[in-house]
Amino acid sequence: MDKRFFSFFNLTEEQAIALLDTPQANISESDSRYIAAAHLVNFPTEQSIQALIRAVYQDDPTLDNRIVRRKSLETLGRLKANQAIPAIRSCLSDEDCYTVENAVWAIGEIGTQDQELLAEIAELLEKPQQTYRVIIHTLTNANYTPALEKIRRFVNDSDAPTASAAITATCRLTQDYSDMEKVVAILQHPAVLGRRLCIQDLIDARYYAALPHIARCPVSLVFRLRGIRVLAEAGLLEGTIAFANIQPLIEQTLRDHPSDLNLVHSYQELPPLSVLIRDLYQTDFGRCYLASKLILEHYADVAPSALFQTYNEEAHSDYGAHFHVVKLFGWLKHIPAYNLLLEALENTQPQFQKSRAAAAIALGELGNPACIPALEASFETQIWDLKYATLMTFEKFGDTSGREIAKTDTDWLVKAKAESLSNSISS
Repeated sequence: MDKRFFSFFNLTEEQAIALLDTPQANISESDSRYIAAAHLVNFPTEQSIQALIRAVYQDDPTLDNRIVRRKSLETLGRLKANQAIPAIRSCLSDEDCYTVENAVWAIGEIGTQDQELLAEIAELLEKPQQTYRVIIHTLTNANYTPALEKIRRFVNDSDAPTASAAITATCRLTQDYSDMEKVVAILQHPAVLGRRLCIQDLIDARYYAALPHIARCPVSLVFRLRGIRVLAEAGLLEGTIAFANIQPLIEQTLRDHPSDLNLVHSYQELPPLSVLIRDLYQTDFGRCYLASKLILEHYADVAPSALFQTYNEEAHSDYGAHFHVVKLFGWLKHIPAYNLLLEALENTQPQFQKSRAAAAIALGELGNPACIPALEASFETQIWDLKYATLMTFEKFGDTSGREIAKTDTDWLVKAKAESLSNSISS
């Protein structure tokens, strides 16, 4: 489990437990039971689990307490606390649909083959105003075939993530994957959540035919890289995929040029540059990629000054826009951005991680080999995509300094890339 973002709170286990046990009405403005419930994921101890269970049973109807209960359920799921199943199960009949959803998710994370419990979860598919995707996932991952007909009712649901989950579940439970192309089609859905979540469904189904489509899906490269990597690992283990088939998709995704994506948004008329710059702040990366494409095609001569301005005003602290600005400076081959890209490469704040690999690629586009020592430091990190992107840039420079180090890397993809570089040179 990646816990880089879980330990931001300066609390000991005892302090978090004491805070979580405090009645909601007695919480000061400077404290948060929600933070305490989130922080306890760092302490897989019996006392933490029991504190979270007590929080789940706290039935104060206020919104603040309901939110704490939801987070406590989530944390119990992340801790895979089997002893919490009775407490979690008691939430399946809760009036709050999000509490129910988190309870089902937690049970799925912990895992169960209790047929009565699974039947109870399946009945939630009949409950109006409930969110169904997590329910479908949990039942499918438990291979609970008695729920098949209930799940089938959602294959044409108007909500894309629900329909995607239902189609995938039906394919998995029947072992008939002929309808999985309908899930692949959702990679081009106008709603970003549908595009993101159907990647998970393609992973769950081990649907390897979707790999090139995932690589071209207009969502953050984080989702695409994860989908490609997880499917690649499964396929390599099964012997159905070779690294040579995966390598072009990994590198296309890390380069992340908008022309390599199947964009789902468009403008009837070309917007002014100011509008496109604002689009770089969109949470739907499909719109960000469209903006980047139009900036490169129509505003390349005036874009650098606008990008520096937005960087200084906002993008330096907005990790989404920061990522797109970094990439654009590379594609624009704007030499004055060199120091900015070096700064991005060396930014260790977790939320800016994807900008580091983007900076490695962008520095390669600028073509100044003076950055090689800074790039070599990337191999001291545990960030596989940064190390892989660094190897791509070294390859662009014709530099072999990192290849031997990377050949012994603990990450299989980085190691495979280094070995492929050695093979290409020796041949």
